[in-house]
Amino acid sequence: MLVPDDLKYAETHEWIRTEGGIGTVGITDHAQAELTDIVYVELPQVGTRLEPRRAAAVVESVKAASDIYSPVSGEVFEINSELESNPALVNTDPYNAGWLFKLKLSNPEEISSLKTATEYMTQIGA
Repeated sequence: MLVPDDLKYAETHEWIRTEGGIGTVGITDHAQAELTDIVYVELPQVGTRLEPRRAAAVVESVKAASDIYSPVSGEVFEINSELESNPALVNTDPYNAGWLFKLKLSNPEEISSLKTATEYMTQIGA
């Protein structure tokens, strides 16, 4: 199970990579494995203001549809439009090509409340 050290993790299986006030958000390798084959991704609209632990997107797999929550607050300024034609990128490359959306962080201090890779691995029993 891949759990990169340079990311922070939400209890609900989202990850965030921050750089210069921007957060890139996706779902973890564990989450995509649990969902199995992802067939559709509904992303938030650019300009949407998101709050922590509130539904931001939906990922549909052959098994179920699952809400994806924003790990922090911010405004969506970019979405991964590649997922419209190739939602399987979330399965094949969840930490890079399979990212979901990017946020301009409203409160960067919220990042410190998220889990480290070690804490997340403990959560998932890895």
